[in-house]
Amino acid sequence: MARKNARAVNGILLLDKPLEVSSNGILQRVRWLFQAQKAGHTGALDPMASGLLPICFGEATKFSQFLLDTDKTYLVTANFGIRTSTSDVEGEVISEKPVQFSQAELEQALVAFRGDILQVPTMFSALKYQGQPLYRYARQGITVPREARPISIFRFELLAFNGSTADFIVHCSKGTYIRTLIDDLGEALGCGAHVGRLHRTQVGPFHAAQMVTPPQLDALAEQCHASGDFSSMDALLLPLDAGIVDMPKLVLTEQEQHRLQHGQNCQVTMADIAAIKLHGAGDNFFGIGQVEQGVLSSRRLLNTATLS
Repeated sequence: MARKNARAVNGILLLDKPLEVSSNGILQRVRWLFQAQKAGHTGALDPMASGLLPICFGEATKFSQFLLDTDKTYLVTANFGIRTSTSDVEGEVISEKPVQFSQAELEQALVAFRGDILQVPTMFSALKYQGQPLYRYARQGITVPREARPISIFRFELLAFNGSTADFIVHCSKGTYIRTLIDDLGEALGCGAHVGRLHRTQVGPFHAAQMVTPPQLDALAEQCHASGDFSSMDALLLPLDAGIVDMPKLVLTEQEQHRLQHGQNCQVTMADIAAIKLHGAGDNFFGIGQVEQGVLSSRRLLNTATLS
């Protein structure tokens, strides 16, 4: 529900989410700071995880799914010798074993977790079973069947190792559960492991260097709320299509754009494509379409009336 006197804000903010706050909690805080009518995040981070959380405002929320579907990079610390119920520091200890492997053995174990692999999702996930998210079953102590899912680990590199903990960088495909990856690694090494720290540094085309911290936002917001001028905060926002820069692009005539915006299709001479950026007069982005058997149709279009 839109707030009274809320603004029609459009764009993407790259937030450095702090620890010990939920993604939804920080989202609502940032939405209030911007006095925005509508906002949503793309890919939640647990309270124990920090780092890059793209927040989409207004019309940008229409394209958030494409960020959910993209690859991501994390810095992760693994604690070896202790396996927990949630595969992180917040879970109950379910086993403790001595850590007896060398760094060379750890490096060798990583090889099996690189490339295209299968992963059984953690019970502490939002995936659904018979209409209910898995974490609800897990909180009741119930384990339900989960099928292994294909994922891709593009990079799993050891950064530091001190005998009982290790720091890694992981670059992975969508749908990868880092806690499960570390739990599986601990089992492969025969001692168990859980995540001690998790920090996201990349989501699709976005990187850590672009992030804004909550203290920076708070300082700007104090000035903007006092003056009523939000231009300095709005200047932090990236364009609506910043998250889909690698998507193929099609520039249309004014007539073709008009047809799509009024629910009609267009004939085009190009191969089938599931998602293509649509640009119109002045090379302005106005949505995403698809081509099937020479017919271009719209998937998600901007409501240009809400854009300033």
